[in-house]
Amino acid sequence: MPPAQGLFGGVFRANVWGFPAMSADNKLHFWRRNAKVPGSLQPIYGAQYPPLDPRVLRSFLKDTPKTTVPNIKSKKPSTFHEFARSTNDAWDIDDEEDKDFFAPAALSSIPTQSHSKPQSPRPIARVSKQATDTEPQPQPVDRLQAVSPELCPDQLKVGSGPTNGRVIKSNSDAQLNSNAVRGSLQKQQSLPVRPIIPLVARISDQNASGAPPMTVREKTRLDKFRQLLASPNTDLEDLRKHSWSGIPREVRPITWRLLSGYLPANMERRELVLRRKREEYFGFIEQYYHSRTDEHHRDTYRQIHIDIPRTNPLIPLFQQPLVQEVFERILFIWAIRHPASGYVQGINDLVTPFFVVFLSEFVDEDVENFEMALLPLETQRNIEADSFWCMSKLLDGIQDNYTFAQPGIQKKVKALEELVSRIDEDIHLHFQKCEVEYLQFAFRWMNNLLMRELPLRCTIRLWDTYQAESEGFSHFHLYVCAAFLIKWRKEILSMCDFQGLLMLLQNLPTIHWGNEEVGLLLAEAYRLKYMFADAPSHYKR
Repeated sequence: MPPAQGLFGGVFRANVWGFPAMSADNKLHFWRRNAKVPGSLQPIYGAQYPPLDPRVLRSFLKDTPKTTVPNIKSKKPSTFHEFARSTNDAWDIDDEEDKDFFAPAALSSIPTQSHSKPQSPRPIARVSKQATDTEPQPQPVDRLQAVSPELCPDQLKVGSGPTNGRVIKSNSDAQLNSNAVRGSLQKQQSLPVRPIIPLVARISDQNASGAPPMTVREKTRLDKFRQLLASPNTDLEDLRKHSWSGIPREVRPITWRLLSGYLPANMERRELVLRRKREEYFGFIEQYYHSRTDEHHRDTYRQIHIDIPRTNPLIPLFQQPLVQEVFERILFIWAIRHPASGYVQGINDLVTPFFVVFLSEFVDEDVENFEMALLPLETQRNIEADSFWCMSKLLDGIQDNYTFAQPGIQKKVKALEELVSRIDEDIHLHFQKCEVEYLQFAFRWMNNLLMRELPLRCTIRLWDTYQAESEGFSHFHLYVCAAFLIKWRKEILSMCDFQGLLMLLQNLPTIHWGNEEVGLLLAEAYRLKYMFADAPSHYKR
């Protein structure tokens, strides 16, 4: 059950969950929350997670029952076609993506409309999609046909070959002007090739922008990393310098352990430290985990138990009961060992990058669909312990984000407001005009480190730089948020109402982002830091 969302982006959690039967008095006391008890829960601003894909929203809208409205005849029947002809490049650039997106069963049930003029395939597909929002009408014989077992062979275009769920043109489209078809093909060939990315983009696919998986430069960088890691005493400063622009997947787990401070630079001591820290973590499990049902810890454990299924809900890996149990143990042990903050909603997201990276040591591909139970028990325990300690190291540097009243986040949001007012005054004044407060959207950016704004693969790449940068998660993140906001300058200034602006800021279209986009974002953030970090008079009003 997804969290309800308020007007200001606030999440209001449903107060329902099943626990063993208790007496009426104990049950009433169980649901009572006391802000003075260490480990009490604190709400955060939140919204939809993961980043919204317009195609997912479109499929949801298709299944949503519509109210019947009277059909209104258009005054200009050719308006849509004129618009389609004026934006042909927009229709063609990702044509392959939408053709694969529609399933045969869905296509066969989509009502379509007939037109007197021949249409290009793309606008017709869009018209047929829009028809789902209106009351079904009797259809003419020469309507657009979809792949279906009931179709007669003479209804399909000759030479179309295997369809695989793609839209097939009817006979009425076979008379397209050859010059128009030739022009469309030439235009498509001149456009850059955009790869097809699934709705739930692969975690392991970090080259979503179309970059080759391994270039000569990347091979050279990988060799340099292996040379640094193989030295008796790894030069951490040199390692950070090379990690700033991204860490190769093959060496990311060991590099993250070193940069987070979990492992020492001395190679001879690493195995001993790993063994000792892993044993220490499972000692905490034996000592404290049974107390999750105690009176002082019930609320904390209950909220963790509710939040875990909401963590990356579209990725199958995180919906496995075994993985959810791992996350529950990690978060509960961290919460009771840090009573000044306790568990705060949003900390559950911060475990996922470490878990995925350490799991990738044992999984070559398709991490998001991997069955955790296939790994040996010892390997599962090592991944869990390493994820706990690295997450703890991260939170040690930003714990004021999660203490009472979360002062760290409030300071960062205020600093972001002052920074944006200097960087781009137009955006700042636009927010004031629309009465949008920075806290309404940037609170989550600081609380979740942009994890709910970016796909998980982009978060992993972003954290490469955060761990390489001095105070990356606390200080540099401010400039990344500023660069991220300015990135959507055109879209922000085009929104002139409060509700539309907040919906945009809480559902930014980043589902197709990859290494290239994150690299540009980090470069802009570094430029802003270089200009403003050491210039207080330019940083504040």
